[in-house]
Amino acid sequence: MKTKGALIWEFNQPWTIEEIEIGAPRRNEVAIRMEAAGMCHSDHHLQTGGIPMAGFPVLGGHEGAGVVIEVGDGVEDVAVGDHVVLSFIPSCGKCPSCQSGLRNLCDLGALLLGGASATDGSFRITARGENVYPMSLLGTFAPYMVVHRSSVVKIDPSIPFEVACLVGCGVTTGYGSAVRTANIRPGEDVAIIGIGGLGISALQGAVNAGARHIFAVDPVPWKREQALKFGATHAYATTEEATAACAEITAGGMAKKVIVTVGEVRGGDVDLWMGITAKAGTCVLTAMGNLIDNQTTLNLAMLTLLQKNLQGTIFGGGNPHYDIPHLLSMYQVGKLNLDDMVTRQYRLEQVNDGYQDMLEGRNIRGVVRYTDADW
Repeated sequence: MKTKGALIWEFNQPWTIEEIEIGAPRRNEVAIRMEAAGMCHSDHHLQTGGIPMAGFPVLGGHEGAGVVIEVGDGVEDVAVGDHVVLSFIPSCGKCPSCQSGLRNLCDLGALLLGGASATDGSFRITARGENVYPMSLLGTFAPYMVVHRSSVVKIDPSIPFEVACLVGCGVTTGYGSAVRTANIRPGEDVAIIGIGGLGISALQGAVNAGARHIFAVDPVPWKREQALKFGATHAYATTEEATAACAEITAGGMAKKVIVTVGEVRGGDVDLWMGITAKAGTCVLTAMGNLIDNQTTLNLAMLTLLQKNLQGTIFGGGNPHYDIPHLLSMYQVGKLNLDDMVTRQYRLEQVNDGYQDMLEGRNIRGVVRYTDADW
């Protein structure tokens, strides 16, 4: 089918809305009419080269929700008319990683930046006669998509699409960073560095896990206000300010768990985040760094002597086919605030405005909302 999509053709250039052509679903594939797409910071990394795809043009978007319109042979998990969320990491359930319980590290994830279909290695999207590389094998910045069934998760049809799309990446990643990777326990003190979609999700995880003091850090005053609204007990503009306050409030105990959800992890800041981490505490790096950044500042003696842990995580360390519907069920009963995370909604043609709002600190999460005019 012919439709449109938000593409980038080289680094440090804006998104352009252009005609694209998407192939029909093959065996084990699902065609979806998109309803909403979350605007995650990781898609901005595609523009800067922080996350380099294997080629250009790139079709952006890896958070999304929509309705199944066609299924290929072998697809039994979903049917036409089902409401679904797209998991930004596929989860096949069969590879060694999935079988060992690490479904967020599914072996199909090795294909995510290559652009070729997980089904047969072919390119399924073209623009101007050239192969298109969809972000995370998805490309939610288009009104239609065809994806492998391992990336499709059925959801309750009563859930609004504009909030459902958020659990395809940001909410699941941030919340899981708190409750699973960091394993926050009741009464522990927590610091969250960076208050965007990931940070607010991690904050809600810390609240639900029973954290005592929650120190939120963000340079944008409005985001600090949002952090307090979502349950943070203290908010500071810099990690240095938070470290000094944390030392006073905890009588030198510091934060047992620290979750880093900034826009981009920089190696020179790691020791700063470890400084607010308690003895035998854990600092979780949830945010992405540049793939070529391999220089990190870290006091190795203090890492050893204070028995601290520096932990990476992806997709919240969980199982997307379980976590996505589970988190949405929490939303349904009022235990997870997704409505207030959606700051603004945009048309696809406004995608550059949405990312400018994100970079200037005006959004917790922007969402592209599709309408009849797009389909």
